[in-house]
Amino acid sequence: MSKDTTYKDSGVDIDAGNESIKRVKKNIHSTFNSSVLTGIGTFGAMYDLSDITKTYKNPVLVQSIDSVGTKLIVANMANFHKTIGMDMVAHSCNDVLCQGAKPITFLDYIAVDKLDPNHIQEVVDGICEGCREAGLPLMGGELAELPGVYKEGEYDLVGVVAGVVEKDKIVDGSKIAPGNDVLGLASSGLHTNGFSLARNVLFNIKKLKVDQYMQELECTLGEILLKPHINYTKPVLSLLDEFDIKGIAHITGGGLVDNILRVLPENCQVMVSKDSWNIPTIFQLIQRYGNVPEDDMFKTFNMGIGLVLMVSQNETNVIVSKLNSQGFPVTIIGKVKEGEKKAVISE
Repeated sequence: MSKDTTYKDSGVDIDAGNESIKRVKKNIHSTFNSSVLTGIGTFGAMYDLSDITKTYKNPVLVQSIDSVGTKLIVANMANFHKTIGMDMVAHSCNDVLCQGAKPITFLDYIAVDKLDPNHIQEVVDGICEGCREAGLPLMGGELAELPGVYKEGEYDLVGVVAGVVEKDKIVDGSKIAPGNDVLGLASSGLHTNGFSLARNVLFNIKKLKVDQYMQELECTLGEILLKPHINYTKPVLSLLDEFDIKGIAHITGGGLVDNILRVLPENCQVMVSKDSWNIPTIFQLIQRYGNVPEDDMFKTFNMGIGLVLMVSQNETNVIVSKLNSQGFPVTIIGKVKEGEKKAVISE
């Protein structure tokens, strides 16, 4: 008689999945608010929109989905996965923030080759911390064990955020005009972009180790690379209540050049002065170690600027003061001028 073949024999361990969910359930519930109507395990997550319909006259839903890219490989190299979850929430929230939206719900998708409850708990703990920081619930998600799709030790992480904005307060860049100032909010480092280039330079070309202490950075290479993505939601939403923010650009893949371009009207260009802020050391090292052309650096990385605001010149000083007082360093990095729609990096 032939031996029985089970699902577990085929590479999928349902018990490990159930154990993973059991471990993270309490932490996920800590992100809930009174609008969440379902717990973990239902086929669909339900969110009560009553408060939104009472607060907003004409609410518009803004949604975004994204991953953290190959930063996951560095997390695997360092065997440290908590900040990856925080990255996922911050990146997603910042994306809908660019339309002036307040994030209201979050969903995650974690896919692995083989489930390890300790690993899943670390990732989800980071997601929950990010959600609590942003003030939105982790409504639910999907935990998928996919042997054969991923190599041993590989995993993927995707986040889906929904936000809401009053229709007549949508920030779409249409109010940007020549004379506006361009403000750059500091990043914490690479955030979640450019890791394929960074890994190639640091680990393949330079042969550095992820746990190697770097005197120039005053920490290990892994610590600087895995610094969590900054979530700019709370400080920027507080500005939107008081000031007429003309445009918001999240500086992700494509850097300052491509992402500022996404919010500009046809008759405007932005001149960014690269000498107006101090480029963090990690970017300087990547450029030097890999002999990376400067244009490539600025089109790949945020170079120390995580979010850009276009504002009226007469409101600049007050906005800068408010952001700095909240612990979000900000610098005037450029100016909007009349001309061909583009963003230019200059001296």
